[in-house]
Amino acid sequence: MRIGIPGQAVAPAPPGVGWRAVIDPGHAVLGLLLLAILAVFVVWPIAAVLGAALVEPDGGVTLAHLARFFENPLYIESLANSLRAGAWVVAIGTVLALPLAFLVARYDFRGRTLVTTLSTLPLVLPPFVGAIALTQVFGRAGTLTLLVQDLFGIHVNLMDGLRGVIVAQALHFFPFIFLTVAAALMNVDRSLEEMGQTMGAHGWRLLRRVIFPLVLPAYAAGALLTFVKAVDDIGTPFILNVKNMLGPQAYLRITTVGRDDVDGYVICVVMVAISIACVGASNWIVARREYATLQTGARASGLPTRLVGWGAIGALSLCVLVLGASLLPHLAVIVMSFSRVWSLTYLPSAYTLGHYAEIFLRAPRFIVNTLTYSIAAALLGVVIAAATAYLLQRGRVPGKAVLDAVAMMPIALPGVVIGVGFLRVFYPMTLPGTETSLASTGAIFVLAYMVRRLPYALRASHAALHQVHGTLEDAAAVAGAPRTRAFRRVVLPLILGGVTAGGVLIFITSAVEFSTTITLVSRIEQSPLSYAIYIYSQSPLGRGAAAALGVVAIVIVAVGTYLANRLSGRSRMAFTL
Repeated sequence: MRIGIPGQAVAPAPPGVGWRAVIDPGHAVLGLLLLAILAVFVVWPIAAVLGAALVEPDGGVTLAHLARFFENPLYIESLANSLRAGAWVVAIGTVLALPLAFLVARYDFRGRTLVTTLSTLPLVLPPFVGAIALTQVFGRAGTLTLLVQDLFGIHVNLMDGLRGVIVAQALHFFPFIFLTVAAALMNVDRSLEEMGQTMGAHGWRLLRRVIFPLVLPAYAAGALLTFVKAVDDIGTPFILNVKNMLGPQAYLRITTVGRDDVDGYVICVVMVAISIACVGASNWIVARREYATLQTGARASGLPTRLVGWGAIGALSLCVLVLGASLLPHLAVIVMSFSRVWSLTYLPSAYTLGHYAEIFLRAPRFIVNTLTYSIAAALLGVVIAAATAYLLQRGRVPGKAVLDAVAMMPIALPGVVIGVGFLRVFYPMTLPGTETSLASTGAIFVLAYMVRRLPYALRASHAALHQVHGTLEDAAAVAGAPRTRAFRRVVLPLILGGVTAGGVLIFITSAVEFSTTITLVSRIEQSPLSYAIYIYSQSPLGRGAAAALGVVAIVIVAVGTYLANRLSGRSRMAFTL
């Protein structure tokens, strides 16, 4: 490496400055340490699940257990219900998201910014909390159910069984499709549409033959993510008492029959196979043809078309219709948290603050546990993610692709699979000098949350570090700073915004994590907020407290999301400057 100033002779770099050009011992040690950590907390639990399902006691590989899965009518029904629910959630989410994304991306109208903001709010409310609220609105004696019955004499229970799971999940997960498609539409080159119109394509034909193929990869990514999330979600089925789905069956087999029950692990393997198949399908769709345009961003999309008059009224009406349905759970949760009596009436007949007194004064441990586990998981995840991202971009060691693949592996794994893997690996382990299982301590939640959300922090750190040029470290090395000091004094301040945003993402997603939590909970006093919501919701008298905890969850996620956006925005500004 050679360093110099324009207009002057370039001198060779001093000895020791060229450590980026060869395999570095320090990087090698860091890489081995990170691989060891990921091997213990990522690879080992996954291997334990696969081994329990596919390996005989004598060490031989077998598919007999997997074959038995397809011979059990209950498991076949659970598989069909999970796939059916995922497909319907994607279909309903598509109907809700595509028109909204097209309006926001292509047209300018009064309230457009507010619509964009409100479209992401469904993600703030955990789906299992939304299921509680929707039961009060669309259930057997829900507000809208009673209203329709009184007006038209028709009784429709939308929250009954699998139908209720689909409704709750669709209203929660459709923003994934909206966000990906809206972003893609904003980057579509308008000249391609103009050429299509010149060749006679208008209206639906133009949309089908020109616009939609260009945003197909984004739609596929959002739709498949929605599908995976729907199959992975076990909180909503449990709240609605739907047990014949893959997630609930895996949990019930492991926690009821026993940790050595093979069928539970086989169900986990099937869920992993579905997730991997979705990732493969997304890659296959993108690889089939070229979707690139010659221009992107503002130059490509141009200025949005201004809507006035009846056009603006129609756009706003559609937005109000979609957002009104998707935000109903938020409103219902807030009202439920203050209701003392709400039965067979449109609105509560009595109100109280007692539910908040219950969760803040009589049972505050659930909130304290949540904050403790989530903050610890975020801090641990940030350290591992930042170190991994640094090694992936700056490290001069072999095997970086393996490190990246292992660190990103949890993003394709259902939460119940991670929970079951941790339970199988760490339950037999005891704390030194005691008979207390590691899996019965709060540390197990911290480790599981960190592993489950590590890919988020890793990608945030990777993106932040990508915008910091390596010559800044080289300049610090020329000035005599050791590598660790160069990272601490030069690189870390520049990537701190992005790294912190990744940590906040770990925090807010861990605070409402349910699939992994319910698998690992062994004592009520160690329960976080998400499990407490489930416990309270099992009793009609406790639904008010469950709703109050749901409001706390909404506040935590909303504040965290705002901070993540602010931090990532500052990070990008710093990089640009």
